[in-house]
Amino acid sequence: MLFLQIPLLAVLLPGGDNKDEFHEQVSFQIIQIASFYNQSWVQNLGSGWLGELQTHGWDSNSDTIIFLWPWSKGNFSNEDLTELGKLFHVFSIGFLQAFHNHASQWQLEYPFELQTTGGCELYFGESSTGFLRVAYQGSDFLHFQNNSWVPSPEGGSRAQHVCRLFNWDQVTLETIHRLLTDTCTRFVLSLLDAGKADLQRQVRPEAWLSTGSSPGPGRLMLVCHISGFHPKPIWVMWMRGEQEHLGTQPGDVLPNADRTWYLQVSLDVEAIEAVGLSCRVRHSSLGGQDIILYWGHHNSVVLIILAVIVPLVLLTGLASWLRKRWTHCEPQSCILSLE
Repeated sequence: MLFLQIPLLAVLLPGGDNKDEFHEQVSFQIIQIASFYNQSWVQNLGSGWLGELQTHGWDSNSDTIIFLWPWSKGNFSNEDLTELGKLFHVFSIGFLQAFHNHASQWQLEYPFELQTTGGCELYFGESSTGFLRVAYQGSDFLHFQNNSWVPSPEGGSRAQHVCRLFNWDQVTLETIHRLLTDTCTRFVLSLLDAGKADLQRQVRPEAWLSTGSSPGPGRLMLVCHISGFHPKPIWVMWMRGEQEHLGTQPGDVLPNADRTWYLQVSLDVEAIEAVGLSCRVRHSSLGGQDIILYWGHHNSVVLIILAVIVPLVLLTGLASWLRKRWTHCEPQSCILSLE
């Protein structure tokens, strides 16, 4: 049944950020961060993410899922979601308790931290892939593969002991496998369907050019600003003709208050080499029509504006001077003065 559903990704998935084509792919993951302060105190934080969009939170006080969007439940029933929440809670408690109980045996020194990431990745035209990874103090520790836990090389003998314990429970292993390969895929598809109005929202970017702080004598820092676009994936490059400029320096894609995004891309060049450069913007909202801003044209517009404004300022000043002179002199003397 899942293989029949995968083609739905062609119409449900938001675009990717490849400059040649937008690949249809999406991932959903649950992130759990457990901070073990001592034998009786653990701070447990959880969140769910569809791509880079947070869709779920976790209330550690009531051990319940927080739905951050109206469509965060997908088309799963409240009963199904309640059962999933309970299952997540039971696994979390058992998982954390195991580390508490064996802290001394596994030579774990308080305080320490575990980061667990589990979910699935879906690709159009291919089957989905489930994953479950655990890190200890920020380093790979163990992961789930082929219905069993496998220690990471960085985990050493400690990770081997943990895997040996966890692999005893065959029922739990089968449940984890089913969640990663079946339940997760169905849930992602239901999220994409229920949230398609938000997820497929297309907002065209606005773009403009400026100069940044001078990097040195005879050099310019060209800056291409792109703002107000959605979805987040975007491709921006400084170009000379049809060739990408290797000196392009992309910044971070930052959020705007209206849930759109902002990006600036810089280029440090010799001032005499700036003319003829362009900034090219490619985004799914543009329908294949890239935005191209030419630096030479930018300078020409500035020169034209200056060429119009400067004479007007001079003429206005001259007219004002003549008016004042005519007002403060007798007609005959003004005539003689002008002659």
